[in-house]
Amino acid sequence: MRRAAKIDANQTEIVKALRQVGASVQSLASTGKGVPDLLVGFRGKNLLLEVKDGGKVKSARKLTPDQIEWHQDWRGHVAVVESVEQAIKVLGE
Repeated sequence: MRRAAKIDANQTEIVKALRQVGASVQSLASTGKGVPDLLVGFRGKNLLLEVKDGGKVKSARKLTPDQIEWHQDWRGHVAVVESVEQAIKVLGE
């Protein structure tokens, strides 16, 4: 039996902020296997965001082995964000 998806404490806040600036957001957290947490649509672009809790110690914010492998194999854009500010900044890149 699959466990419930574990999300970082700041993910809800980040999703809310992204939606407030006009982005559409779909959680992919339950997908697992290293897939990033969020699919974000903004101004005709699709972005993948891996959310890490910036309030945790640095060692607790590292990518898991599955995430590292997924990021290395992915040929599109993916960003790791730790705060609302970082997530909003990614929208403008």
